[in-house]
Amino acid sequence: MFLVVSYDIVNDRTRTKVHAYLQGYGTRVQYSVFECDLTATQMATVQRHLQHLIDPRTDSVRFYVLDAAAVQQIRVLGIGRVSTDPLYYLIG
Repeated sequence: MFLVVSYDIVNDRTRTKVHAYLQGYGTRVQYSVFECDLTATQMATVQRHLQHLIDPRTDSVRFYVLDAAAVQQIRVLGIGRVSTDPLYYLIG
């Protein structure tokens, strides 16, 4: 499933940890926004891990799940493109 993950983290150290963690699952498209193509299991893992990293009293992480039709409707103005990783890689 295609996700847009955005976050607003108060503490610099925590924000750095969230950023580093999400890099393993998606592509950073803006300062606090990642696009990810994850399975349901991966999404649950990411949510569980981030829940332990953030302070729920001051921080916010949002997950927007987009279906294939919605992903096709994404438009980017200016630099950048929608990050869609292939389902597999050919190594030769």
